[in-house]
Amino acid sequence: MLRTMLTATNTMGELQNQLDTIGHNLANTNTHGYKARDSQFHELLYQQFNNEKLDRTQRQSPVGIRYGVGAKLGQIQYNQKQGALQSTGRDLDFAFNTAKQFFTVLLPEGDGTREAYTRQGNFYVSPMQNGNGMLVNGDGYPVADSNGNAITFPNANAVKNFGLTAEGGLTITYNDGTGLGQPIELAVTRFERPQFMEHLSATYFTLPDNLNELGVTEAELLTPLRGAGRQEVNVQQGVLEMSNVDVGRETTELIQTQRMYQMNARSVTLADQMLGLINGIR
Repeated sequence: MLRTMLTATNTMGELQNQLDTIGHNLANTNTHGYKARDSQFHELLYQQFNNEKLDRTQRQSPVGIRYGVGAKLGQIQYNQKQGALQSTGRDLDFAFNTAKQFFTVLLPEGDGTREAYTRQGNFYVSPMQNGNGMLVNGDGYPVADSNGNAITFPNANAVKNFGLTAEGGLTITYNDGTGLGQPIELAVTRFERPQFMEHLSATYFTLPDNLNELGVTEAELLTPLRGAGRQEVNVQQGVLEMSNVDVGRETTELIQTQRMYQMNARSVTLADQMLGLINGIR
């Protein structure tokens, strides 16, 4: 009975983690650029009891008895499938038409900044004290250019509109018809092995700190699209990428996970009742 209870409680804890993952996906259904999490279960170790000396019956199944100890949430991967595009008409709304390409934003860290990657492309202009403007995302973090610096430009109050070149360059037109000499290249990075990237929050990813322990290098995980690589940039203006969460699929998995949780909880209840009967007999 104790083995039954341990097996059921082990699985219940992992099922609760899966419920949390499904709930997180459903909560971010309307989050632009969000990538759904897919969880996979692995069986825990089995204990083998060989009783072939006592059981001489000819059977096709393996000899002996294998006792399992439950299941474990083995891996959570991010679904990199392209999300649907929502038209907004804003000059500073951008979305990728290709999977695994990300914008770069600069997050504060200590006395400096840390690069983070996101597909959330709703940008805004933050005025600076000297009259210049800084391009920031919806959370107020500076957007980086292809050199890794925060994007700033002069005369923020005189900007008429923003444009986008085919290679992901930001153009600015002022009220007097003039513009910047050269387009500002938005930093675009392609993930080579997304499963190794560290998840910071709903839409932010960054490089893991333990690259040496993982046995990979930064070049193996991502590729900044600069120079000739700008030909691969596929970004569109005036649209935003919606979350790629499949509500129907998540709801189905939610129901299945709840039923599995109830089944394991019922196993604990039955085992407890049987232990009560044994104590009563004594």
